[in-house]
Amino acid sequence: MIKFIRYCLPSCFVVTLGRKWRQARAKFGTASRILHIVFLMESPVPSALSRFASAMPLVAALALATPLKAQEAGISVELNAQEQVEAGCKLSFLARNGLDGDIAKAVYETVLFDGNGQVERLTLFDFGTLPAGKPRLRQFVVPGLQCDALGQILINGASTCEAGELGAAACLQGLTLNSRTDVEMMG
Repeated sequence: MIKFIRYCLPSCFVVTLGRKWRQARAKFGTASRILHIVFLMESPVPSALSRFASAMPLVAALALATPLKAQEAGISVELNAQEQVEAGCKLSFLARNGLDGDIAKAVYETVLFDGNGQVERLTLFDFGTLPAGKPRLRQFVVPGLQCDALGQILINGASTCEAGELGAAACLQGLTLNSRTDVEMMG
């Protein structure tokens, strides 16, 4: 049994649940202003399906109404690249402040581990100003370090966090770490 529900919203997309999404796409197209939800269920109890289907437009509307900022609240730090330079290993971090206010100064205590998991050094990375809602690229050259010897980076805590009304804990609030390199980020 295929049940189609059309529901208009100011800005919607096509959501399809089930195996026969091509049928739904052929019937409705990819109109940008209509949300199509397709349910494929063979249920001996049609009333259960109809109750489920009737609630879905409300669920979809609530999901679309949730602001992205709430989903991204916190600080995210990504190790974006590493490059061997003459002086040492240059680490490039992409930092995003998803909080409601600017951070005037963020300095993170950072532990660098080698490929065997042993501590190579403990250092401070000064990320400086992190304006709300704007990504910032910060680069640090670690003298004497070979990039290929680096195994993991641990953000041990915030040595300095000047965040005004957000408070001193803002630099660690919702801190998410990831890496686009072979080096693992931990926190």
